[in-house]
Amino acid sequence: MEMKKRINLELRNRAPEEVTELVLDNCLCVNGEIEGLNDAFKKLEFLSMANVELSSLARLPSLNKLRKDEEDDDDYVEEGEEEEEEEEEGLRGEKRKRDAEDDGEEEDD
Repeated sequence: MEMKKRINLELRNRAPEEVTELVLDNCLCVNGEIEGLNDAFKKLEFLSMANVELSSLARLPSLNKLRKDEEDDDDYVEEGEEEEEEEEEGLRGEKRKRDAEDDGEEEDD
């Protein structure tokens, strides 16, 4: 289902100004862009757009009340976190090695 139609269904006879949560998972994006979401969603706090195959956020309106958004970029985030953890572990390992070397030098004196 296209995103614009899905938004209309999710409104459930409410005005966009009243909506605080919007789940658009698995809907179809025309040309990879957001359609149907606009500045009228002033109270929107939660937005989920998993598996929508977005290629651009250029048409994403300013959603000042938005507290949490969910997109299907979990793999990217996890890879970044893994690399960061590996770097931190590497730095900790180097520090332990230096500390051990320093301890060894003090014993020789």
